Amino acid sequence: MNAIWGKKIVLGLSGGIACYKAAELCRLLIKAGAQVQVVMTESAAQFITPVTMQALSNKEVFTSQWDARASNNMAHINLTREADLVLVAPASADFMAKLLHGQADELLSLLCLARPIASCPLVLAPAMNREMWQHPATVRNVAQLSRDGAHVLGVGAGDQACGESGDGRMLEPEEIVQEVARVLTPPTLLGRRVLVSAGPTWEAIDPVRAITNRSSGKMGYALASAAWRAGAQVTLVSGPVALPAPRGVSRILVESAKQMHEAIMAGAQQHDVFIATAAVADWRVKDFSAHKIKKTPGSAAPQLEFIQNPDILASVALGERAQAHALYCVGFAAETQDLARYAHEKRLAKGVPLMVGNWGPATFGLDDNELLLVDEHGSSTLPKASKDELAQQLVAEIAQRLPSFFQL
Repeated sequence: MNAIWGKKIVLGLSGGIACYKAAELCRLLIKAGAQVQVVMTESAAQFITPVTMQALSNKEVFTSQWDARASNNMAHINLTREADLVLVAPASADFMAKLLHGQADELLSLLCLARPIASCPLVLAPAMNREMWQHPATVRNVAQLSRDGAHVLGVGAGDQACGESGDGRMLEPEEIVQEVARVLTPPTLLGRRVLVSAGPTWEAIDPVRAITNRSSGKMGYALASAAWRAGAQVTLVSGPVALPAPRGVSRILVESAKQMHEAIMAGAQQHDVFIATAAVADWRVKDFSAHKIKKTPGSAAPQLEFIQNPDILASVALGERAQAHALYCVGFAAETQDLARYAHEKRLAKGVPLMVGNWGPATFGLDDNELLLVDEHGSSTLPKASKDELAQQLVAEIAQRLPSFFQL
């Protein structure tokens, strides 16, 4: 279950053209399972109507501190006492300046100030002109709000409504949802550095042909996202896939198994956890043809000679950091038969504490999966679910195992 499911979120809108994005943001939060209560400033209502936000949230929108619907006339208190998080998107330069100084002259700033700080985090998604974003006053305000405990998100870059271009655009709704999920996720990997490999490899035969497999990279990308949401600093080494880089994750793109091996070996010793999710080709063509191999009528098929690719997981597991119990290695075994037996054998052969087995043909390219976890104590199953949900469960399993592993 995702971190947003069942949460009560107050979505605040301060004045700015980015209010148009709040409609999609509200929809995505509800789609993720949240209950959304919208609160708007008078300025925000100049850009998008309360009627729109009410229709999307299915709740009456609050716009005034003098709203008499609350029996005690204290909407600024009532709205946050059961809330799990307050999200202000867009957060204008003026609104953030008010928060910094504790000014509370309208409902949204009032409830931000009156919220229970320990149980109701505040997330701010800034939106403003590039000059406003770079102004020393704004820079100081953002830094101090962060020190005061607010989660101030970054901004996007690009064309702005004023006709200029640069930093200051509010993040896209999908990005903000990811950031909210991170704030609501227990930081079980805070301070940890996680390296993930994902996707297939592409072993070239000639400039237009290659040997590859059906891996989509979805499981590895989901794991990278889940580790980031759990507080980790994540590096993702990815083979050729049709997926965007996960939010907050540093991605290194490679093609061949040899390139993946080089990239991972270069960074493995600077990480605490290595999750080898990639479906790496076991062999590559010995002699790459510099030009396309041509077919002529009646000609025989080319005879290809193969050589074995480096074993990435075994190489990392035999490294100094892993041998000193400072790098926790997790392998993946995609099989077509005898899953439990092969996963156990592979764990022992690679010398890793945890092997994750799955049925390759039943998961490649799909959005769901079923995992078999194999360690020195035996095996357990993570039942079929979406890859995002399984990634959260697997990250939780890994986080739980780390303290005892590093103490050995």
